[in-house]
Amino acid sequence: MIKSRGTYFILIFFTIIIGLLSREFKVVPLFAGDILWALMVYFLVRFLLIDKPISIVIITSLLFCYFIEFSQLYKAPWIDSLRHTVFGRLVLGETFLWGDILSYTIGIGIGGLVDSWILKLKS
Repeated sequence: MIKSRGTYFILIFFTIIIGLLSREFKVVPLFAGDILWALMVYFLVRFLLIDKPISIVIITSLLFCYFIEFSQLYKAPWIDSLRHTVFGRLVLGETFLWGDILSYTIGIGIGGLVDSWILKLKS
């Protein structure tokens, strides 16, 4: 089974582009961006943990996304000002929502399925 960081780099790049574009069209629901953000996190974690099993990548990705979401419950002037920048809003978010947890779970689930498909194609 051959795994290529290049494949995941390309997937990260295209997921970012699609995610940013999803914010430009009002017909696309906001949760689609959250799903794509989590999908990008999955591909990034896979890129970093290329030799780990899919289950480890899924758990690591979920923990990261959930940590970011729950960190939104912490309110301090320094982090709130960071969250009001474009970078902070895209990476850290602004408001805790249970629906985001569901969106992240769906996005990472999709990432696991895509990853399984890629690995089957390469073997």
